[in-house]
Amino acid sequence: MKFKNFPMVPRVVFGRGSFDQLNEILLPKRRNDKAPFIFLIDDVFENNPEIISRIPLIFDDQIIFISSDTEPKTVQVDALVSRINEAFDEKPSGIIGIGGGTLLDLAKAVAIMLNNKGTADQYQGWDLVKKDAVYHVGIPTISGTGAEVSRTTVLTGPVMKLGINSDYTPFDQVLLDPELTAGVPKHQWFYTGMDCYIHCIESLNGTYLNAFSQSYGEKSYELCKEVFYDQSLDEEMSRDKLMMASWHGGMSIAYSQVGVAHAMSYGLSYVLGTHHGEGNCIVFDHLEEFYPDGVKLFKAMKDIHEIELAKGLCAALTDADFDTMIRVSMGMVPLWENALGKDWQQVITPEKLRGMYEKM
Repeated sequence: MKFKNFPMVPRVVFGRGSFDQLNEILLPKRRNDKAPFIFLIDDVFENNPEIISRIPLIFDDQIIFISSDTEPKTVQVDALVSRINEAFDEKPSGIIGIGGGTLLDLAKAVAIMLNNKGTADQYQGWDLVKKDAVYHVGIPTISGTGAEVSRTTVLTGPVMKLGINSDYTPFDQVLLDPELTAGVPKHQWFYTGMDCYIHCIESLNGTYLNAFSQSYGEKSYELCKEVFYDQSLDEEMSRDKLMMASWHGGMSIAYSQVGVAHAMSYGLSYVLGTHHGEGNCIVFDHLEEFYPDGVKLFKAMKDIHEIELAKGLCAALTDADFDTMIRVSMGMVPLWENALGKDWQQVITPEKLRGMYEKM
């Protein structure tokens, strides 16, 4: 048996206020004054001097503000790469993503595509990238997606929603400053935190489970429960622990996979544009058949935090819409295999999936 030799993030800084060390971190990586650092930043911070004034801009460094209202797309990645290539004679010294999963995934994808020919959609899948990415740094401002530590960048393409899963995807540097997650709206905090919780449940209950994944998944589950169920922490400690839950949750699927909720939410997102965390919650709320204990605790946490999930999302969909949603979802073969084993298609049929989607 040949075991996968996975890469991990080689450098990480953790601590409140560590954002102020960004210049110190980047300076040794600057090639020259013609090779800028490009900062991809969630536009929610555009009018926030508390954050923007601390970005260490020199020479031709550039900030590009990007909305996270829509999920990241392959065409968006291609447009950003073209914009950067046209604006500068040299490739950037690095790409820095500051924001939630959308911005982190965009930063990873842009860094890859600056060094690889073609379009981003050509690399959706597993181990299709052949050349190293440009130096790239991830700075999460919300906790839960695990994008800061994962080896994938999930993108919606012309045919499917699927990650660029490769050894070249993980960040070269991650900066974890829990202070940056203060002030996140409650519903967004819950949806994104539950993305982490669902990572754990799907990993811990999957057929791919091993001691490596289990150790990270159990720790992440424990931290999520402290934050969302026990509620015994003050705000600062809650932010610290949720940031580490996200890290461990992302690591739990490095040697494993996610499962039914993620497979189905990809279809939901592709057709309806539903945000990843919210989509996972909407789907997971109906998955007692597959994760009874996990769903029971999820519903309890949802009640504690008075979260109302959207209903009737699929009520107006056409047969063609359902067919597309089912095609995208069933294309997530490794996710279904992890959830149900090699014979998953005996359980999950197009008819079964349609019935499940119709409940949403």
